[in-house]
Amino acid sequence: MTMRTLLFGLIFFLPPALKPWLLRRFCRARIGKRVSIGWFASVMAREIELGDYAAVRALTLIRLDGKLRLGRQSEISNFCLIYGASDLEIGDQCYIGPQCLINCDEPVRMGYYSALGPRTMVFTHGSFLPFTQGYWVKLAGVTIGDYVWCAAGVFLHPGVEIGDETFVNSRAVVTQSIPAGSVVEGNPARVIQPMEAVRRKMSPRRVDAALQQVLKDFARVTLEREWGLADVERAPNRLAFRWKGRRYAVVLAPSSTPPDALPSAAGDETVVYLANAPHSTPPAGALWLDAATLSAMASDDPVYEALRIFMQRYYGMRFTLRG
Repeated sequence: MTMRTLLFGLIFFLPPALKPWLLRRFCRARIGKRVSIGWFASVMAREIELGDYAAVRALTLIRLDGKLRLGRQSEISNFCLIYGASDLEIGDQCYIGPQCLINCDEPVRMGYYSALGPRTMVFTHGSFLPFTQGYWVKLAGVTIGDYVWCAAGVFLHPGVEIGDETFVNSRAVVTQSIPAGSVVEGNPARVIQPMEAVRRKMSPRRVDAALQQVLKDFARVTLEREWGLADVERAPNRLAFRWKGRRYAVVLAPSSTPPDALPSAAGDETVVYLANAPHSTPPAGALWLDAATLSAMASDDPVYEALRIFMQRYYGMRFTLRG
């Protein structure tokens, strides 16, 4: 039994807080800040790089003989199985959904802000019947570009390349490469229309309206349904409520907000700003989610984090954390 196999088993059983330390100490892994590896999850590769805020969730197994790179703020969800003799390179702000299976006998590469939905399968090696008796073998890597979303249950065959800004609909079976800017579905997958035909043009006012909808749904889904709050106060561009003894306000700063006229806190409120005001500067120490640039400060405030994760989960807005 090799040392890597022993370490793979040890990491599986260790508490999450110790896993990054062991990878640094014994595997010379490059581990960024606030990286998390969940319970009964294990990671092993010849070369390991996990960027800041990267996450490997519970009960996921990654065993590669090549290189593993998981970019900044990228996440591999629960119950995934990733294995093979080659490399897996995932860019920043990417997501691998639950129960995905990725075979990396040849390199698998994913660009920036791309995602695989639950139960997606990626194969780089296809054979079972004997090659010497005339049956086929295919051994080729898979490349996924930037801003690609493969929905639930997609199957990617060896050798395919998916171009940037492409949507692959659920249960599609991709056997051929896909050009950039496509909407794809079917078995075998085919381009049904260009992305530009379905993507809306967003003016500042439309973004303001979209963020107002986000606030309404945050109040309904997170505050009322999940947290059980019954007294959420709603006003134009504003939610107010009390959580664990603290008074909070979530305030939308729309694109028309003058630089020196940001809504301020009332009394003892803690204000969380959701801003679409590129010319406004957040007050010192403010909890500030910048929808114009998709950037945010790193904070452990529970309401701020709940709003950030809600927007990421339901609206695809993955904020780059600063500081």
